[in-house]
Amino acid sequence: QVTLVESGGGSVQAGGSLRLSCVASGRTFSNYAMAWFRQAPGKEREFVGSISRSGGSTRYADSVKGRFTISRDNPKSTVYLQMNSLKPEDTAVYYCGASGGVGIPLYLRDITYWGGGTLVTVSS
Repeated sequence: QVTLVESGGGSVQAGGSLRLSCVASGRTFSNYAMAWFRQAPGKEREFVGSISRSGGSTRYADSVKGRFTISRDNPKSTVYLQMNSLKPEDTAVYYCGASGGVGIPLYLRDITYWGGGTLVTVSS
């Protein structure tokens, strides 16, 4: 079992920045590829970005490419999401996910463990 706890959410004006963190516990963090998803009110949960076990490979949704950066610190069992140039449409609950499968997670079905989420609100 892996427990994931997100933090760093909050309210920010458009154009601002936030950094989300997700701390893992329970099993060897470096055995899991990690991902961030988000869910806006009334919408389905969607992929934001993911990172390989070593941190050497990343993937991003087109909507955040060039603005968001995912990184990880394996000794600290933490994955980060740096969000710059935030837009009102980035408003959502952001979820951290751990994948025990092969490759880099891109879909909900790739995620083995989920965190409880952290709310990001971007005002115009």
